[in-house]
Amino acid sequence: MEWSGFNSIKKQIGVVFIGGFLGFLYYSFIGCDQGCSITGSPINSTIYGAFMGLIFVWPTSKERNKK
Repeated sequence: MEWSGFNSIKKQIGVVFIGGFLGFLYYSFIGCDQGCSITGSPINSTIYGAFMGLIFVWPTSKERNKK
């Protein structure tokens, strides 16, 4: 899988949006009401999900050094 170029950026952005959507769904169906810092707010849950998606698709140093 190649990480350079415009297609790579589109994939990364897509996965970040999917992560944010999954974070919001987590808040909607499982989130708590008693002061949970991440799942107690839809904004926090969405941002956390998007961040997890970004970490999932961020190229590792091995992949960057292959060029």
